[in-house]
Amino acid sequence: MAYLPIVTLPNPQLRTRSEEVDPATIKTPEFQKWLDDLVETMWKADGVGIAAPQVGRWVRVFVAVDGKKPYIVINPVMVRKSWRMEDGEEGCLSVPGKWGIVRRHRGFALKGLDRDGKPVSHDANGFFARVLQHELDHLDGILFVDRAKEVHETQP
Repeated sequence: MAYLPIVTLPNPQLRTRSEEVDPATIKTPEFQKWLDDLVETMWKADGVGIAAPQVGRWVRVFVAVDGKKPYIVINPVMVRKSWRMEDGEEGCLSVPGKWGIVRRHRGFALKGLDRDGKPVSHDANGFFARVLQHELDHLDGILFVDRAKEVHETQP
């Protein structure tokens, strides 16, 4: 597995909407290796999620961690969001040195495809719901700093 370089601001491509993945390419050895590399990059960068645009590939794929298990979601689509909102701290591998308070839906559900191209859905609350929303935003070219009420520099 390889560590992929992380794209950071001010790269304007981070604000580009990603394209759907052709399901025919999902099972190819190249794509499967890239998925492994994406997960490895997230672990090495100490992230709880990472989206394809963060490593320079503008396709609708992200990895999100619930507990210790990484979930790969390809071509995700939001299917439910709670009315209840909550504020929480967020940071981002593509916005190093900053964190902010972002208002997100407390509950969130999406569907998509897993790494084998099979339908998958995730229904989440709390922190995992926040991670899903954060990563889905990346695929639409939205960064947490665009939604944050306040943004702060990370203390050294």
